[in-house]
Amino acid sequence: MRYDMVHPGIEPVLSGAINGKTAFATMVKTIDLEPSEPTALYLDFLEVGVATASYLRESVFALKAYLRNVGSNFYPVAANANESVYDELLTIANARNDAIISCSLSVQGAVSDISLIGQLDPKQQMTFALVNELGKADAGSLMQQYGEEEQVTSTTAWNNRLAGLAARGLILEFTRGRSKYYRPVLEVSE
Repeated sequence: MRYDMVHPGIEPVLSGAINGKTAFATMVKTIDLEPSEPTALYLDFLEVGVATASYLRESVFALKAYLRNVGSNFYPVAANANESVYDELLTIANARNDAIISCSLSVQGAVSDISLIGQLDPKQQMTFALVNELGKADAGSLMQQYGEEEQVTSTTAWNNRLAGLAARGLILEFTRGRSKYYRPVLEVSE
């Protein structure tokens, strides 16, 4: 799903915490049809010239936290952020010790230039990279393939890393019976 951050008649400058809170409320009302499977929610900044950190904190990062807290199948992605907006997203991500996925998104929906805005600790970064490289992973398969290399003796560490990344909205979480598996939020379109 694509959500345009600028609507007709609104300035392409998104600023202020109060305006960010208003935008958050509008987004929650607008994004009401929950998908049946985990899916990316593209917050499209294409028409945005400038967005302040306070606005982004109260809108984008508040929405990301809200969706994860309610167990939504939507995973927010910052799409088409220009350099200025990217820098402000990075400022908030670093201040909150958080991260969000970013990409370029064409009008036709093709995804390119996928990146992570923010920092992860080294173990989460490695796990994030593995999920994106493998395309699909679960704690058991990661334990089998990388347990010895990582000096991990049980699947619990892998479960914790994967669950932590999913809780931050950085990988998709799928449930199959009592087991879970994980996929990248985005894959480059062919």
